[in-house]
Amino acid sequence: MGNRCRLRTAICHVNSRRCGYPGLCAHRVPHNTISMMIPDVCQAIIFEYGDEVIACPRTQEEWRKVAKEFGTRWNFHHALGAIDGKHIAIKAPKNSGSLYYNYKGFFSIVMLAVVDADYKFLWVDVGANGSASDTQVFTFCELKQAIDNSEMNFPSPEPLPHDNEDMPYFLVGDDAFALRTWMMKPFSKRNLSPDERIFNYRLSRSRRVVVNAFGILANRFQCLLTTMRQKPEPVQIIALACCCLHNLMRIRYSGIQSAILDQSDGNDNIIPGEWRNGAVMHDLGNNQRGNVASRAAQQQRVSQGVLQLIRW
Repeated sequence: MGNRCRLRTAICHVNSRRCGYPGLCAHRVPHNTISMMIPDVCQAIIFEYGDEVIACPRTQEEWRKVAKEFGTRWNFHHALGAIDGKHIAIKAPKNSGSLYYNYKGFFSIVMLAVVDADYKFLWVDVGANGSASDTQVFTFCELKQAIDNSEMNFPSPEPLPHDNEDMPYFLVGDDAFALRTWMMKPFSKRNLSPDERIFNYRLSRSRRVVVNAFGILANRFQCLLTTMRQKPEPVQIIALACCCLHNLMRIRYSGIQSAILDQSDGNDNIIPGEWRNGAVMHDLGNNQRGNVASRAAQQQRVSQGVLQLIRW
């Protein structure tokens, strides 16, 4: 089977919400061949695009650029990313007991991710067993260890706009994460003061991007909405490849996808996007790249050559 057919079969699988292998009938390939082919293609996608499209900032200037985008778009300054977890449903692995059984009542693996203000993944960890909480996964992940060892190169504390007191830069999470100088979470007590309510509102607006990113990801690659039948290791590869393709489309075709994302009006009110209603993300087959005039001229030249041969 050619590489183009292998790629088409794999993309057909990750885009489908149906169980099984939808490329089986279309490409007349045995299901056992497809089951081995899809992880191989996804691994090739990760190898080719992973380091390019899922690039965690390495310098303070790159982190400041992410924080500036959060401040401009979501009016929450010094945020370096929003972090949250998502459960990817899988078929119960053999002899696994309750290791992959989560609190929601199904078997899964956990995807933990940090997302920027434009719904792009900055850092992704996939593969933790579903019985672990977001906090447990985060505690033992490489990101947490790098932060504790001061290896992330976060910017030095700087004053917020219209203020003169230094404020550290931080990630944004929900109540599941521990409060740290580099991790902000909302106030959880009752009878909040007006300032605390405003803080919770601003933080929730910025944290919502990671939840929306998971929704957009699953809406485009609808295999993530089903109970995946592969073993945990292939599911991990497929999910990571979906993240790579998601970022790739956000970078190359951001204008097309942004049309159905959440928007903010002039009064900072959120206008829900069409993706929340299950609208399928636009296909990109008609978005050709390159010099349109040159392609038209090439087609004209071929047509004229054919006519000349007919006349000859």
